[in-house]
Amino acid sequence: MRIAIVNGPNLNLLGKREPGVYGREKFEDFLPRLKEYYPKIEFEYGQFNGEAEMVNYLHTIDEEVDGIILNSAAFTHTSIALGDAVAAIDTPVVEVHISNVYQRESFRKSSYVSAHTKGIIVGFGLEGYRLAVQSFLS
Repeated sequence: MRIAIVNGPNLNLLGKREPGVYGREKFEDFLPRLKEYYPKIEFEYGQFNGEAEMVNYLHTIDEEVDGIILNSAAFTHTSIALGDAVAAIDTPVVEVHISNVYQRESFRKSSYVSAHTKGIIVGFGLEGYRLAVQSFLS
């Protein structure tokens, strides 16, 4: 099984950016543990600060992987193009957010992506990525 993890803008700053909200761990430190937990899964990983890059990557990996874990970060709330890209691909997508967006600013409660996903996981920190992987195994 192949799963792609696609992270959006500013998630390259995990561990540094607002640790009270996003935690103190870098994603690059978490990913090896996820790979150890699921040794039979081949993971692809991409982090994108640009909207067009992210849309193009989703188009590229469509049908090359069995599932996509997408944390589109701020693009979740602003990008019609990203929502359209998720709607246009055939690969199932699970949307993940590290923080509980429903406990935060009101603009974070809307998503252009959610309606086109298999499901949404919010508020469990980096553990949400493991829960998303588990959803593809069920």
